[in-house]
Amino acid sequence: MLKGFAHARKHVLVLMSAIALSTPTLAEDGLKIEELVIAAPATDQDATVNAAKGFYEFWNTGDESVLKRAISEQFVDRTLPPGRPQGPEGPAFASRNFRSAVPDLKVTVRKMIVAGEYVTVHMNFTGHFTGVFGKTKGVGQAIAFIATDLLKIEKGRVTDNWHLEDNLTLLQQMGVADMRP
Repeated sequence: MLKGFAHARKHVLVLMSAIALSTPTLAEDGLKIEELVIAAPATDQDATVNAAKGFYEFWNTGDESVLKRAISEQFVDRTLPPGRPQGPEGPAFASRNFRSAVPDLKVTVRKMIVAGEYVTVHMNFTGHFTGVFGKTKGVGQAIAFIATDLLKIEKGRVTDNWHLEDNLTLLQQMGVADMRP
């Protein structure tokens, strides 16, 4: 019983230190991260955080050279949407297609939690629908929706991504989905 208590106490102390490490940050390249929490140190914490920052800087800018530095050649999208290619080309494909509808797309990372080789990220996407999405043409309407990712990072590269986006809100804002009775 005491052994279990000591183990639990150790985890509480790690989490308490994580709270102390929560700090808002603005990366040099412009990606805004409102809160960064280190819950359990990764083997190479700086490389893990930099890979995650790079992945979201890619989503913030669409710059595929940033994506190539952040993502592994063996990248796997664990929640692959229909029509998106698997592997490193998937995020690039998704960004190009979405940016054709929302060219001024921006990402703000609200919270990034690093726990060893896993990083959980909650973010907001914003922009204006001025392009075409499917058969719908944008008229400049603002879009704002949330998303949450779980990344696995090994050797300073994103290897896996599980993601959830608030697509219903997005599609309603774009005028593609109407949920009125």
